[in-house]
Amino acid sequence: MRVGEVQRKTLETKITAKIDLDGEGTAEVRTGVGFLDHMIAQLARHGSFDITLDAIGDLEIDAHHTVEDTGIVLGQAIDRALGERIGIRRMGDATVPMDEALAQVAIDLSGRGYSVFDGSFATNTIGDLDTELIPHFFEALASHARANIFIRILAGRSDHHRAEATFKALARSLNTAVSLDPQRTGQVPSTKGTLSKNTED
Repeated sequence: MRVGEVQRKTLETKITAKIDLDGEGTAEVRTGVGFLDHMIAQLARHGSFDITLDAIGDLEIDAHHTVEDTGIVLGQAIDRALGERIGIRRMGDATVPMDEALAQVAIDLSGRGYSVFDGSFATNTIGDLDTELIPHFFEALASHARANIFIRILAGRSDHHRAEATFKALARSLNTAVSLDPQRTGQVPSTKGTLSKNTED
């Protein structure tokens, strides 16, 4: 079973996360930030991952630490679930519409964490989530999942739709990248033979 479970406790947050990469799309998410919960539920549903995540953060200050640390812990859980990354497709991409919005995400589970977010939002908040924290979430996720994640928001008027299309595109591209390739059974998808933290190709 490709399951990763992580606990993280700091003076700012206490978070536990579990992900099953071969799940059915179920989500039990409680971060105290409603819109973030909604987006992680989209990630689970459209990626066919089972995600359980509980976070207690210093929301009396703002949501920054909670959102960042949620990205860290979820990324670590993905990394742990992947193990040595043997036999995976490694790369995936998806372009997803959400009504008038359109987003594209490409991912490479390369062993190196890097995020590019090419897009913007018209408003400062979506529900109870500061929109400036959305790229920050992806940075934390990419770094700790040890993945290259490239995100482009291509169209849209509603910030809710733009964000949701982005998370759905992440889900679909990650689903492809983590899927097992029957042509690579027992193989690491790298000419170096490893996808360790310092892999270059």
